Amino acid sequence: MTDVLRRGRASLAFSFFAQGAAFALLVTRIPAIQDRYGISDALLPLFLAAVPVLAGVGSVCAEQLVKRVPPSVVLRWSQPVVLLALLGVGAGDHVAEVAVALGAFGLAVGGLDASMNMLGVSLQRAYGRSIMLGFHAAFSLGGIVGASLAWAGAHWHLALFVSYLPVVAVLLPAAAIGSRWYVDAKGEADSGGGVSGDAAAGEGAGSSALVFRMLLPLCLVMTFAYIGDSTVSNWSAKYLQDVLGSSEQLATVPYNVYMVTTLVGRAIGDIGVRRFGAVAVVRAGALVAALGFGVVAVAPGAWVGMLGFTLLGLGLCVIVPQTFAAAGRLFPGASDAAVARLNIFNYVGFLIGSPLVGALGDLWNYRGAMLVPMVLVLVTLKYAGSFDPGRAGYGDEHERPRTADVGRSSNGL
Repeated sequence: MTDVLRRGRASLAFSFFAQGAAFALLVTRIPAIQDRYGISDALLPLFLAAVPVLAGVGSVCAEQLVKRVPPSVVLRWSQPVVLLALLGVGAGDHVAEVAVALGAFGLAVGGLDASMNMLGVSLQRAYGRSIMLGFHAAFSLGGIVGASLAWAGAHWHLALFVSYLPVVAVLLPAAAIGSRWYVDAKGEADSGGGVSGDAAAGEGAGSSALVFRMLLPLCLVMTFAYIGDSTVSNWSAKYLQDVLGSSEQLATVPYNVYMVTTLVGRAIGDIGVRRFGAVAVVRAGALVAALGFGVVAVAPGAWVGMLGFTLLGLGLCVIVPQTFAAAGRLFPGASDAAVARLNIFNYVGFLIGSPLVGALGDLWNYRGAMLVPMVLVLVTLKYAGSFDPGRAGYGDEHERPRTADVGRSSNGL
């Protein structure tokens, strides 16, 4: 069983890596996509908003699918669709064709994100210690690789299809081979673990209102974290150039630094969770992220601003993986459904973050706009107790690893 879990962990980490690379290749070539298909500036926001909206639909569909098939099956089929849809984005000639490709990408990526995190949560439970941050570190690494390849494609003026084809040709068969070792580990509740009294009552009575009330703090934390993340990805370059007076070349640096510090923070984050606990790590992450937004807001120049974005990467990176893990602990007999519902708020935060900061920047100023995600991240401190393993009846995360049967929970949320 140990070998089975290790292979499952490695294959799932590769799926996270492939997804990070595919997503980065899409979002970093948006100007090229716009030019290729002649998408107007007025129409572009609709295309960009459609992807996370459809991803939310895909996450809802994944919740229903895992009632009938294991999450590994959803992941095994959704990842090739994402990669082929990425290739389709670069292969078309008309706006209708790219619309179909982006629609397929959005729907599939929702199922992919949900099923990957479902498997990550169940594997962490089987391991008996924190490993979720490592999976998201693989996603960050994939994002860095994908963004670097996108830069190379833009630098050498490669057509989108030519830029995407080698990546898909490598990742698609590798992901298909790796999918043979996915592990659907059963929830702790099925092997003797308990559910908190409220959770048991909610599941037994089928009270959707009670279930949502229990999951709501984590949904808010997820939303606020992605508002912060989308603020960095969408506004860091503009902020550095227009507000802090940097050069155009220097303005491209903050997001790259953010991605690298995100990778570093996630790579070592599991060690912090094992040693200090999830609550302490989430609180520290929220404080560091808030400090980063504060530094960005008051920065006198570009280099201080980049320090702020560096702190943001180190702070925000730990929150999302721990939020998925906490949902799995809260509903150990129905973690798949909990993760799927929580995953929707990933896209809610992404949709809110960029227009929120832009509107505040236009109405007020961009320095003041940076204080809003700072306050929202600080709200995470209020809900940090939701990350306590003991509150979900799950037990101590520092306990020795346990084996788990290969299978999946059939309980519903």
